[in-house]
Amino acid sequence: MKKIRILIADDHGVVRTGLRLQLEQNTMFEVVGEATEGREAVRMADELHPDIVIMDIAMPNLNGIQATAQLTKKNPQIGVIILSMYSDETYLTRTLAAGAKGYLLKENADMDLHNAVQAVAQGKPFFSPAIANTLLEDYMRELQQRGLQDSYDLLTDREKEILQLLAEGRSNKEVAGTLYLSTNTVETHRTRIMQKLDLHSAAEIVLYAVRKRIIS
Repeated sequence: MKKIRILIADDHGVVRTGLRLQLEQNTMFEVVGEATEGREAVRMADELHPDIVIMDIAMPNLNGIQATAQLTKKNPQIGVIILSMYSDETYLTRTLAAGAKGYLLKENADMDLHNAVQAVAQGKPFFSPAIANTLLEDYMRELQQRGLQDSYDLLTDREKEILQLLAEGRSNKEVAGTLYLSTNTVETHRTRIMQKLDLHSAAEIVLYAVRKRIIS
């Protein structure tokens, strides 16, 4: 069975060592390299072709968000998992927009790291449970303040189905293939979903799905 190849990018040697030791407890994981800053991470991803990059946000020369954007533009098949101290929505939105598939809080990394790598390697998103809880609380508070009905209930069953697939990172073409629909039909549904939920980008679709516990 093919091992999952992992590149670690963090400017702190002790963090890199800790992550490597933890990852290598799983015989299906192989750490193929360590980068100490963002530009090096982008270059090493080009050279080593890892399946997964575990990326710190705060790094010299090029921060983790910008490095993720450059890396995923060149190598969209690589799954980036962001490692961060911050659980606020601003960072999460920016990393999703940059192309990250996972977001781990450093304080929970020891519990969530293996699950995150396995999920993202299978093409699924992964977020620390604490992030989903924070987003859900913020969302419920916002709904109460605005006195609105739950916008999710405005969607048809088909739209809910398509929303989940889009949030899992599937393209319109992939969704069409899964549901035996035409690509044009999926595009129409996607437009309606975004209008009904007041969403404006793929990153916002993922963020909404995390808040609503549609994906974990």
